[in-house]
Amino acid sequence: MDRMQRGKGPGFPGWLASSALHARHIVDWLRRRREYLLLPVAVVAFLAIWQGIVWLGHYPAFMLPSPGRVYGRWTTVLAEGWLWWHVRVTMTEVLGGLVLGLTTAVVLGYVMAKSPALERLISPYVVASQSVPIVALAPLLVIWFGPGQFSKILVCALTIFFPMLVNTMVGVRSVDAGLIDLMRSLQATRWQTFAKLEVPSALPVLLGGLKVSVTLSVIGAVVGEFVAADRGLGFLINVARGNFDTPLMFVALFTLVVIAMALYLMVVLLESLALRWRAVPSAAQPERI
Repeated sequence: MDRMQRGKGPGFPGWLASSALHARHIVDWLRRRREYLLLPVAVVAFLAIWQGIVWLGHYPAFMLPSPGRVYGRWTTVLAEGWLWWHVRVTMTEVLGGLVLGLTTAVVLGYVMAKSPALERLISPYVVASQSVPIVALAPLLVIWFGPGQFSKILVCALTIFFPMLVNTMVGVRSVDAGLIDLMRSLQATRWQTFAKLEVPSALPVLLGGLKVSVTLSVIGAVVGEFVAADRGLGFLINVARGNFDTPLMFVALFTLVVIAMALYLMVVLLESLALRWRAVPSAAQPERI
């Protein structure tokens, strides 16, 4: 009995201190992210204004459906199950485009940032490619690569390529030259300089580009589905427009908004985890109790 009490004695204060520390971290996070607490209020205000416009304007459902009618249509398509099928198709294109576009942009951006001669050679072609709207380029990609998902993944990848390329170059070039010289004086290898200095220094800019890219990836997938598709949320919007089913169109649009917000919040969470070292108080500035 005494042994059990001795085993529990030190554990309980430790658990209590750990719980208090976690609670403090949660409170601090809520203070820093106070805008998230206002999100439900903003949603309620938006729905109230939307409903008021419908009431005052006496709009028919095919022009501007009420929030209740859109919610009813949403529950119907969710119960039937085919909305999830379209969501899976669009998410596959979005994730595939992110993998392809981010990988290509980060690798090429790093090489161009390290080689000014290569940048002068490639930059005119990269900038010229951005002068062509993706809406005009998507039909060509469908003709060249077929109406399958691969052409939509390419459209999505091209949509996010340029922003991520620019952010990669800016992030790599923002590394302090004095720190690079210090790493060389310490006889650090190229990989050590890359992993220990360049990546942490460029990470804030890279994550900023990733925030832009995840939202643009949804736009790219939908643009590809607008051109030629028999599935996906873009296809669903086309079908709803042809049938004057405006509530279904709102369902697809709000689903796209939810997907984009979820991807964006995932990047925000990744940023908070990857950049925790920036929030650690220095010895010269002790943390306030």
